[in-house]
Amino acid sequence: MTTSTTASVQSKPKLSFWQIWNISFGFLGVQFGFALQNANASRILSDLGADLHSLSLFWLVAPIMGLLIQPIVGSASDRTWNRIGRRNPYILMGGIAAAIGMLLMPNSSTIASVITPLFFGAMMLALMDASFNVAFQPFRALVSDMVPDEQRNIGYSVQSLLINIGAVCGSILPFVLTNIIGLENTAPTGEVAPSVIWAFYLGASVMFGSVLWTVLRTKEYAPGQYGLSAHDNVTQPRSILAKLANFFRLMKTMPTTMKQLALVQLFSWFALFIMWVYTMPAITQHIWGIDAKWFDPDYLASVNTIPAHIAAAKGAAGDWVGIIFAAYSLFAAIFSVFLAKIANKLGRKLTYSMSLVAGGLGYLSIFFLHDPSLTTVNLLITQVEVPTGAVALLIPMIGVGIAWAAILAMPYAILAGSIPVKQTGVYMGIFNFTIAAPQIISGLFAGWILTAIFDNQAIYILMMAGASMLLAAFSVYFVDDKVSEPNGVKRETVTA
Repeated sequence: MTTSTTASVQSKPKLSFWQIWNISFGFLGVQFGFALQNANASRILSDLGADLHSLSLFWLVAPIMGLLIQPIVGSASDRTWNRIGRRNPYILMGGIAAAIGMLLMPNSSTIASVITPLFFGAMMLALMDASFNVAFQPFRALVSDMVPDEQRNIGYSVQSLLINIGAVCGSILPFVLTNIIGLENTAPTGEVAPSVIWAFYLGASVMFGSVLWTVLRTKEYAPGQYGLSAHDNVTQPRSILAKLANFFRLMKTMPTTMKQLALVQLFSWFALFIMWVYTMPAITQHIWGIDAKWFDPDYLASVNTIPAHIAAAKGAAGDWVGIIFAAYSLFAAIFSVFLAKIANKLGRKLTYSMSLVAGGLGYLSIFFLHDPSLTTVNLLITQVEVPTGAVALLIPMIGVGIAWAAILAMPYAILAGSIPVKQTGVYMGIFNFTIAAPQIISGLFAGWILTAIFDNQAIYILMMAGASMLLAAFSVYFVDDKVSEPNGVKRETVTA
């Protein structure tokens, strides 16, 4: 089927900067919560009793939820038209459910009575991830729905900027609560530090408020604005088998560009998953000098108490993970400001590839930053004493941030011009397979590799992530971005 995008593009009015801002503002809060999870889930699960091998298995709930939920939500939102909107109902539902999960997860040791705190914590992680994914996909589709083609680069760049502002604030929050407010960042075995608990409380509030802002401030277009006829908003009842058959038909006939981007996504998201899961134990071991045995629940059970200096080092390293995650998100936010102009000038492919190279080199350089000598750092909001190697980690985070900004924007900017308007939501959901599958592969095998090959030395798993990111950069070469040249001139009609 050949579908011209001209009519739909012409029917979309050009938006002001603040209209584009409002469309994606809720993503700031969603990413605020997601950043808290990324920086602290391994810390929480470790405190509740997870070992290094099982950490990646617990983290599997994130991509699995995305794999199951995003295509369903995408397909449903394509056929939803009510007074709230097309995508907004799902954004609002996801925000509410994620806030509930954020309130409950850090309190697993207090709430869980029938099941173990670790299992309850994993359940709340699953609830948060399911809810984040309910909101993620409609936000992506909302930009594609409402932003005209000539503003697509800036639309996804603004979304990337807001995502990273949220990520900076979410990542740094436990550190701020410890070093500014004075909350404790350590806790007895089997419990979660108060600074982390309160960070999740605040994160839930910010997420719900920002999601509500987008829902109230963004009026979605009527069906005609998308180039759809009146009957396109009517959901015809179909059997489960018919729905599955249609889903696999769409998978089979997905645009070529989507298939080519899948290879890039495989390597880049494999690397990102490793970073989120294993940065905390990696820098605790590599820079703070804490032996891997202190991440082994069996060994911890064999000792009466954790020595104060070990607990303090793990708490400080956990807080510093928030700092460096905030740093890469800050660098990503800054780079996002220039990303659209760079992509317009150099082309999306070259911009994307060079950004991934920067990320790969950033990961690899961490290995050389292990100076344990203490130094005092002025972070403007407070002064802290940390190993010199920890401070040096801010340099590779520049590369990681550049890569992250591009990963959040470029694949979607490339993809949006190659999919039919009527099926934007479902194809964006299907595209999430290329995000979820690499993380599932990483979750299944990274823990085994860390234990069996790297002897629980987590720094080496980060080096593997760096190599994977470089492979992602090389894979961009095979992506065919035919819709727009760097000057923005459209070359051909979309075929699906």
